[in-house]
Formats: sequence, C-alpha cells, structure tokens
Amino acid sequence: MATADKSSRTTAVVVIGILIVIAGVYAVMDRYVPSSARGIVSAYVVQIAPRVSGTVTQVHVADDAVVEAGDLLFSIDARPFELAVLQAEANLASALQEVDASSASLVAAQAAVTQARTALENTRADAERVFRLEERGIAATARGDAARAAVAEGEAQLEGAEARLASAKAQLGPQGEDNPIFQAAAARLEQAQYDLASTQVTAQHSGVVTNVTLSEGQFIGAGNPALTFIDAEAGWITVDLRENQLQNVKVGDPAHVLFDARPGEIHRARVQSIAWGIAPDRTTRNGLVVNQTSTRWFEPPRRIPVRIELESGPENWPAKVRVGGKAHAVIFTASTAGPVALLARGMQRLRSWVSFLH
Repeated sequence: MATADKSSRTTAVVVIGILIVIAGVYAVMDRYVPSSARGIVSAYVVQIAPRVSGTVTQVHVADDAVVEAGDLLFSIDARPFELAVLQAEANLASALQEVDASSASLVAAQAAVTQARTALENTRADAERVFRLEERGIAATARGDAARAAVAEGEAQLEGAEARLASAKAQLGPQGEDNPIFQAAAARLEQAQYDLASTQVTAQHSGVVTNVTLSEGQFIGAGNPALTFIDAEAGWITVDLRENQLQNVKVGDPAHVLFDARPGEIHRARVQSIAWGIAPDRTTRNGLVVNQTSTRWFEPPRRIPVRIELESGPENWPAKVRVGGKAHAVIFTASTAGPVALLARGMQRLRSWVSFLH
C-alpha cells in the first residue's frame, strides 16, 4: 500500500511539473514569439461609383475579372453629355461674337486641358499608392521612380495644354479675355467636357472587380456604388493579439505567415503597424455610460489588431490567397534563431503540413 501511495505521489508530482513547464513555455512564447491562428487576409476594398448619372450602355468587365490601370469598367450613355458640350461650345461661340473672334482654336485648347487634367488625376492617384508602398519598403525604388516620372510627364502635358489655352485666350485681347460672359461660357464648356470624359469609368490601378451587378440599360446615379474593387497593390494580414502578447512587439519585427490557401508554404513577413485602439462596445443611455453585464467568471482578454505585410510585396502575392482568407502568423520579437524561435518555427512547420488535411 505504501509503495502504491508513493507511486501515486510521484506521478502527481511529475504531472504537476509537466504542467508548470508547459505553462512556463507558453508564457515565454507569448512574450518572444507571439502567434495567432486567426489572422485574416486583408486589402483595400472600395466601391466604384461614377461621377455622373446616366444609363449604362456597356459593361466591359465580368464578375471577378482582373483589371489593370486604365482598363474600362463600364460606360454611361454619352449622348446627353455630348449635347451639353455642343451647347457649351455654342454659348462660347456666341460670347466670342462680341469680340469678333473664332471659337475653334479655343474649344480645341480647352478640350486638351480637360483631357490632360483628367489623365493627371488618374496618374497621381495611382502614384500615391506606389509612394506609400515605397515608403514601407514594399515597392521597389525603380517602381517609385517610374511613378514619379509618370506624374512629371502628366504635369508637363497639362502645363503645355494650359499654355496653349492661355495663348488662345490672349488672341482675344483684353476685351474678350476679361469679358464675364466669355468667362462663364468657358467655365461651362470645361465642366461639360469633364462630364463627358467621366462617362467612361476606368480602373485607376490593377486589381480585381467583384460583385458586378450592373447590366446594360440600367440607370445609375452619380456617387452610387456600381461594383466592388479589390486593390491588388496593397495586401496584408490582420492578426488580433492579446494585450499581454504585445509587450515586446515592435513595428518592423520579422514574422512568418502560413495561409490556409497555400498549405505547406511559409512566407516571410514583417510587422507594419499596431493599432492604437479598439471599440470596447460601451453604450450610453440618457447621456450616461451603461455598465457592461457579464456572466463569465473571467473577463475575456482584449485583442489588438496587428498589421503584417509580406516581404515579397503585393506584386508577388501568393496565388489563390483571397481577401478574407485565414492565416497563421508568428512574430519574432527577439530573434528568428533562438531556442524559443526554433520551437515556434517547428510548430508552425508542423501546422503547415497538417493544413493539407484541414
């Protein structure tokens, strides 16, 4: 009997010791290699809306189509806007009759300015995204230089068009250029030309269109979402970590990411940002904060979003990994080669093999 009691005590001590070791390893890993299996693949998702109202005459893309910058998405009936341009040109010609000048060169010069300005707006929007990626080290410097060159070229084209327009106006003389009737007519012409150009809705950069519900003959109002656009130039993984896991996490820390869509593959990444706040779901009533009711013994931990980006950049984003997909991430706050880091890497490698099955 004494031998059995001694054996039971030894077993209990061993079990308790193992539990203490497991708890210690768990606590250490939380501080130096925090991880989460609930990462979410994220990207910029925007709804594309036209600048003008009208009837859709043609949808140029299918649902879930991959598009490049400048590709046509859909077209709006341009006839009403063409008539508006003709009316504005007639008003301008009428205003110029007072100074005995021709409106042909002025109309052409104004059209060139509108076209150059619209092109520059699209170029700048695309370049701004490239600059942000370049600042974070995701986009190559050569790509940033190409974007800067494109913006400079667009600005030069706009300056040239504006110079030709100024020259055409100067030919009218002070009486024509300073005539308020002429100025109002010129402004209406520019607006009409801009509206006409807006009937062709294009992609400002590469990405994927989804949830395409447009059809020919459908009327759509200005500013109303027509389709959803997923930006292919900015993808990241959002991981929610407990507050006590964030003690040593810093922006720039290396990380390894495993996607459920790519079992067996582990991708190198880094921490891009750590959220400064979350919504605690506090409500108010009659101007006072309402207490949160809880039926749990232990309050669940708060989780703070951490944004992780792949080192390979969005242009080398893994195929088949879609927005909203699941990811497992490990962040290395001290080293990627220490014993704790090697243990975390081994566990993630094992998970990558298991992910073939689940």
